[in-house]
Order: sequence, then C-alpha cells, then structure tokens
Amino acid sequence: MADPTADTDLLLPVRFLNEYVYCPRLAYLEWVQAEFAPSPDTVDGTLRHRRVDQPSGQLPETPAEDQPIHATSVALSSATLGITARLDLVQGEGDEVQPVDYKRGKRPHVAAGAYDPERVQLCAQGLLLREHGYTSEAGWIYYQSSRERVKVPFDEPLIRLTQDAIAGARAMAAGDTPPPPLEDSPKCPRCSLVGICLPDEVRFLRQAGPPPRLILPAHDRALPLYVQSPRAYVRKQGERIVVEVEKEKVAEARLNDTSQLVLFGSSSLTAPLLHECFRREIPVTWMSYGGWFLGHTVGTGHRNVETRTHQYRASFDPQACLALARGWVAAKIANGRTLLRRNWRLDDGPPDALLAALKDDLERVQGCEALDRLLGVEGAAAARYFGAFSALLKPAADTPWAFDFQGRNRRPPKDPVNALLSFAYALLVREWTVTLSAVGLDPYRGFYHQPRFGRPALALDMMEPFRPLVADSTVITVLNNGEIEPSDFIRSAGGCAMKERARKQLIAAFERRLEQEVTHPIFGYRVSYRRLFEVQARLLIRHLSGELEDYPNFVTR
Repeated sequence: MADPTADTDLLLPVRFLNEYVYCPRLAYLEWVQAEFAPSPDTVDGTLRHRRVDQPSGQLPETPAEDQPIHATSVALSSATLGITARLDLVQGEGDEVQPVDYKRGKRPHVAAGAYDPERVQLCAQGLLLREHGYTSEAGWIYYQSSRERVKVPFDEPLIRLTQDAIAGARAMAAGDTPPPPLEDSPKCPRCSLVGICLPDEVRFLRQAGPPPRLILPAHDRALPLYVQSPRAYVRKQGERIVVEVEKEKVAEARLNDTSQLVLFGSSSLTAPLLHECFRREIPVTWMSYGGWFLGHTVGTGHRNVETRTHQYRASFDPQACLALARGWVAAKIANGRTLLRRNWRLDDGPPDALLAALKDDLERVQGCEALDRLLGVEGAAAARYFGAFSALLKPAADTPWAFDFQGRNRRPPKDPVNALLSFAYALLVREWTVTLSAVGLDPYRGFYHQPRFGRPALALDMMEPFRPLVADSTVITVLNNGEIEPSDFIRSAGGCAMKERARKQLIAAFERRLEQEVTHPIFGYRVSYRRLFEVQARLLIRHLSGELEDYPNFVTR
C-alpha cells in the first residue's frame, strides 16, 4: 500500500486522531479499511450533533480587531499538518479564537479534565486554526449529557502528544495489516466495531490463553423478505416495503426490519425502493422461479479494497489455495459424519464401517498435495454420505408420505429430496454471497472452487462446512416433521420441481435454522448460524491479511 505521508492530498480526518489515541486498531479499521458499524452511542451522538452540524456564521479569512466570531461546522485543512477537520464551533474575538468540541457523554473526573483522545482531537483543531492565521491557546469540550464545559490548554506536552499522534496514525495507515487488538481491554465490549475487529478471538487464536468474552454486538433482528409470486410488484411506501399482486396489496414489511430483499422469477421493484435499499445497505437478491441463485444488487459496495487485495494475492498462491481447500473439505466431511451420527433413525446407529471410512477420508484430505486429488477424496466421501442419507429420513413404516432417496442427482433433480437439497444449497449460496460482499470480500474469487463466469466461487468455498449443518439439516427437518408432502412436487420430463407451498415451507425452515444458536467449538460462546457466517468471513479476512496463521474452520462436536 502506498505511504499516505507521501501524498499531500491525503489528509487525515482529525476525528480519527481521537480513535487512534483511543485504539489504533479501531482507527485502522475505520480509516484504512472503511469499516463502520452503527451503535446506540454513535446514533445518539449523531442526533446530538445536529445543531452544530448546521453551518452558521463565518470564520473570516482576515480577522478584524475586536470582531466577534461565532461559527459552527467550520471546515479547515492543512497540507503542512496533514490533517483535515470540521470544527463543531469556533468562538472568540479578532484573531484570538477557541475551538469548541461537542461530546455526547458526561464530563470525566480526571486530572486533565478530559481523556487524552478528546484532548488530542481538540488540540489538532487548535493547530489548524493557528495554520490559518489565528491565535488559539486553548479550547473547550462541551459534554452534552452533563451540560458542562471543560477548558483544555494547548500546552507543549499536549501539542507534542498531538503531533506524535498525527505521525503515528499516518505511519500506521502505511502498513498492510491492522495493529494488534487491545489485550483484555474494558473498551472492547462497548466498541461499535467489536464484531468486525474480533479482538478476543484474534488474540485467542494467536496465543491461546483465556477463552474470548461474549462481546458480540446485539443481534440484528432484521430478516430477509422473500417475494415468490412471479406477478409481484414491490414498491416503497414511506418507511415500508409494499408487495402487490395485480394491484392488490398482499404483504408489507418495515424497511428497518428488512435485512435482504429476495425476489423470485419475474417479480419487479421500483427505482425509489431500489435507491432506498442502496442507502440502507439492504442487498436485493434475484432467484429464478425454479430456485437458481442469479445474483444480487448492492449500492457502491464495500470500500475496503485492501481486503480484496489480500484475497486476490492469496488466490494466485497454489499452496495458500490448497491449505484453505483442505480445511474446508475436512470440515465438510467431519460435519457430515456428525450429522449422520446425530440423525440416524435406525436403532443400531450408523454402521461402524461407514464412520470408519469417513474418518479415513478425513485423514486422506490432509495428505492431498493437489486440488484435483482433493476433489477425488471429497467426491468419495460425498458418495458415502449421500449413500446413507435415506437412513436419516422417516421410513415408510412410520408415515404414508415417506420419501425415497437413492443418491444425489441434479440438473434437474429427479426426486423430491434432491429437489429440496438443490434449493437449500441455492439459498445457502445466496446467504454466503451476501455475507462475503458485506464484509468486503469478492464472492466470485475463490480458492478451492475455480473461478468461472457467474459462479460465486468463494461463496461455494465457505459454504462447504455448512452444507450438512444448515442445508441438509433443514431438508431433514421439513421431511421428518411432515412440513412438506409428496403432493407439493411436480414431476415431468424426468425431473422433479417444487410447488410454491414447498418452497415457502423450506424457506421458513431455512430461516429458522439460520436463527438457531450453536456453541462455537473454539470460542465457547453461543451464536446464531446467521451471525456465525459473518464471524467466519471476518476470520478469513484476518487470515488473508496475515494476522492469523491458519483459518479456523467451524467443526461441530
């Protein structure tokens, strides 16, 4: 990455000096990698800043003697200092002025009157005012919750601390990897980026020690909205998404409660709704009427080009690709073996020979020195797994609607079970594609699955360990619970397709599975599968950037 200090046009926002002094890793993630996640604190701070964010008054280029100055939202920059800022308030008289910075919290009772991050941020504003010809010997911090003002003198120690912070932040940005996470810091649980930074998880994987604290952010209750009718017309009405069929409203959902908009077949949506989805970062995904994942539409996308650079570089390294591929295939086989043991419906349990063969497949995976050999081992393990899959379904003696399954087939699927499996895998690909795009990875550049036009190779890579745990488990559930029956399928021309009711039932079960919490086998805390996908994607980023030596796959116990 180019050295930012060599580019005088690349100015460091002063607000990130605050972040740098508070936590260098946080500053790196927000400034260099363009990561941001709102929290109650950040939203509240934005609302409280509304008044001073409205420009009023002026800061004269040439101050007149005794001229009173009171200006809000003042933008200043300095190529010499290498910083830029928008000052909440500048007040004073003539050429003697003081910056006033608004903070949402209460005044801290510390010797300096304020914490160092806030003092450095304010001092940088004072240095900017000096660069523009003003005298600024002190500034003020106004704490909105306690309605108190604290004076901060710009003495030599604070100026040196500020200059060191500017130099340190710019040097940090020149690095290829984020600074290490804070060690067991009380700052982490309240940080809005804790789910992106994963400080405890990275520390634990690098040096062991105590297990990570449960510091994941509050679960987002927004859920995908599926629109299956091919005649559906989807539009925006205020803060809601309205679904109409033949000009009759059939459903609606709040935009705040929607995480994705999934359209099947020839369903259409209006430009105002699409623009609103862009603004709110709600991806729109497109499925064929038969359930094939066609693609997804997002706004400008994630701005973290550094992550994609690491991804592309590793994707051209055969050894890096092989190491990742071995991990994914091993996790898939191990999780499939566990699913067989947990869901076997016959009294005597899975045959010892089958379990032993799958265990041998696991050992052969680690000995594979090329991707083509790995494909052969994976294919053999898949044949064993699906050869026993029918033993996971209710037998005909138990129910009149038992399903027959002789093995995996597709394009087109020839029986109801294969039709359900294909659709569940399409849903899983869509979920992983959206997740990878959201964290800044390119879902189309993989390591195990080779790039091919229109194929989300990395999504296919990442979903391998979760095929048994999420997709296969969902199919087993809907069949054994009687949620889907043989009458919910159409057979023609040697193929089998689901009717609308079967799709609805499977989608509902798939979403329930994503919401189900599971204990992470490495970190020990409970997390939903939906949230787990993001955690695993961000751990892959940490591995590709060099923070983690190995990528930790999810293998259930």
